[in-house]
Amino acid sequence: MSSSAIPARRAESAWLKRFEPVSAPRIRLVCLPHAGGTAGAYHAWTRDLPADVELVAVQYPGRQERLGEPCVTEMDTLADHVTRALLPLTGRPLALFGHSMGACVAYEAALRLITRHQIRPRMLFVSGHASPLRRDDGGHLLHLRDDEGLLAGLRALGGVQEEVYADPALRELVIPSLRADMRLIENYRRTRAHRLDIPVTAYAGDADPEVSAAGIGEWRDLTTAPFTARTFPGGHFYLHDRRAELVADIAARLTPVRAR
Repeated sequence: MSSSAIPARRAESAWLKRFEPVSAPRIRLVCLPHAGGTAGAYHAWTRDLPADVELVAVQYPGRQERLGEPCVTEMDTLADHVTRALLPLTGRPLALFGHSMGACVAYEAALRLITRHQIRPRMLFVSGHASPLRRDDGGHLLHLRDDEGLLAGLRALGGVQEEVYADPALRELVIPSLRADMRLIENYRRTRAHRLDIPVTAYAGDADPEVSAAGIGEWRDLTTAPFTARTFPGGHFYLHDRRAELVADIAARLTPVRAR
């Protein structure tokens, strides 16, 4: 089955997890995981968000309860599915957050909501990824490496859970989705700026070997609204150790948003 042939009969809600549903949220914060990541990466965020902000985490196919579904290896396909899944939630204001690969997926989903459905998210938060207009074609594509090479590249970013990859059975389950996600983001190209008319905030770890301050600063070229860049102490996965600070910063920026 091709990566674009995700069964149409499966409910789009399979794409979304609401760990702590809020009956009448002021705003929903949609969170998109990094390559190889799962919706569960954002479960702990519910403890740090205001009670009237509902967290909605995206679950990509090919992992956990969606293990039997084909992984998606093309950005357009993934962004289209995420956008459709979000449409039933647009009766309340939305904001999108994405880390690493998820930053680009969040941008593409926001663009589709605006241009195809005339639905304007209130804010876009991007983390751990340079502007998609900046491309590094240095020939070190991880998705083309063997398993050990793939893991070595991710280990350098601090993104390898050794206890998972040391278990042959678990490793066999997670490597395919990790490789598919890396193929997706490493082949992703945006050659022309489509500017959003919503505020964008870009975050990164100050010791991230993959993302410089200049790289996140270039997200300003993808919005006509106010732009902010902020760094936190840490590497590519700074948000694990700095979760409370990061979520507090996001919550403060969401505070002025009122429910329709």
